[in-house]
Amino acid sequence: MIISSSRAPGTRAGRLAAAVYVYTFLDDLILLYPVYALLFADTGLSVAEISSLFVIWSVTGIVLEVPSGVWADAVSRRLLLVLAPLPAAAGYALWVAAPSYWAFALGFVLWGIRGAMASGAFEALVYEELDRLGEAGRYARVIGRAEVAGMCGVAAATAAAGPVFAAGGHGALGAASVLACLLCSVAGLAFPEHRARRSPEEDGPDEDGPDGLRRYAAVLRAGLAEVRGDRSVRRALLLVPATAAVWGALEEYVALLAQETGVPGPAVPLWVLLVWSGVTAGALLAGAGHRLGARGFAALLGLGALALAGGALSGRPGGLAAVAAAFCVFQLASVTADARLQDGITGPSRATVTSLASLGTGLATVLVYGLYAAASAFAGHGVVFALFAVPYGLLALVPVRGALRRRGRSPLP
Repeated sequence: MIISSSRAPGTRAGRLAAAVYVYTFLDDLILLYPVYALLFADTGLSVAEISSLFVIWSVTGIVLEVPSGVWADAVSRRLLLVLAPLPAAAGYALWVAAPSYWAFALGFVLWGIRGAMASGAFEALVYEELDRLGEAGRYARVIGRAEVAGMCGVAAATAAAGPVFAAGGHGALGAASVLACLLCSVAGLAFPEHRARRSPEEDGPDEDGPDGLRRYAAVLRAGLAEVRGDRSVRRALLLVPATAAVWGALEEYVALLAQETGVPGPAVPLWVLLVWSGVTAGALLAGAGHRLGARGFAALLGLGALALAGGALSGRPGGLAAVAAAFCVFQLASVTADARLQDGITGPSRATVTSLASLGTGLATVLVYGLYAAASAFAGHGVVFALFAVPYGLLALVPVRGALRRRGRSPLP
């Protein structure tokens, strides 16, 4: 009996992890992903119109990021994860049923709503359920493997998109994408949620009407107060966008970097796949990265910065292997930063604080897109990639600067 009871938390944690992997796989099993740009072009949209759709998508997510996190804390995180795929399903159906600029724009708004609803709620639910089982130390590993499950979903969708498109065109791809969203919503029902019941004073008024708005405001204030009042949470919150935004934006330009090195057009996807293998490896190694101390983490970022700059400036296809190694480091660092943020949060507004970090990542990513566009007017992709290695190098120096300041304040022996 003692053995079985000791295994129970691990078993329940394993079931939670399995639910996480299924959910993230289905969330990315969208067959429209590889070809939606072709759908837009076939409908007659210009490059400028397609770019404006991406802006609409980004702005929607940024605007709704924090409100949705507060909603998750005030109501139910599992509920948001169950509902989140449904707006996306409606958007994909709209795209193939009535293709036009405004239908695509509304679809991207719905897609942005989906992303905002899941962001914050997902990390908060997974961390607190693992913590309840005494398995919070597994969070980085579970989230890292969830990233891999999502990549597998993208790969499966990409592989299936060609045959499905040949059989039924955009309509078949849309139907398959809607089905994946509905299955993802059902998979969300498998998530447990054990929210500690707070006192009426802490819990706030009922969720209906003005009382609900007051409770929403109270949750938001609690999240902001934790960020202001806890320096470790504040630093961890800033570390998330600092590690995730740059490489997350650069991955959109990897194909252009490969082409610049002389890779023939048909071979570009294979070199992009090499870089993505580095991202996958970083996600799988996230559990080990979480055990690194501050100096080890900084050293890892420094090595990643050197690999990114060296690989990008080599001007050779083989340099993409170094870029892949850099992306491995940055993916590992991103998951580790998220895990450290979750470790530091102690208040009831976990999803709110996590959404604040995601908001920072979204804003920083948009900034990187703008800076990349400006820099590419004067330099090649290799030089621009190398320039974006600088922020990681500076971030790696932060522990060194802190140690020097402490040494300067210490009394002489």
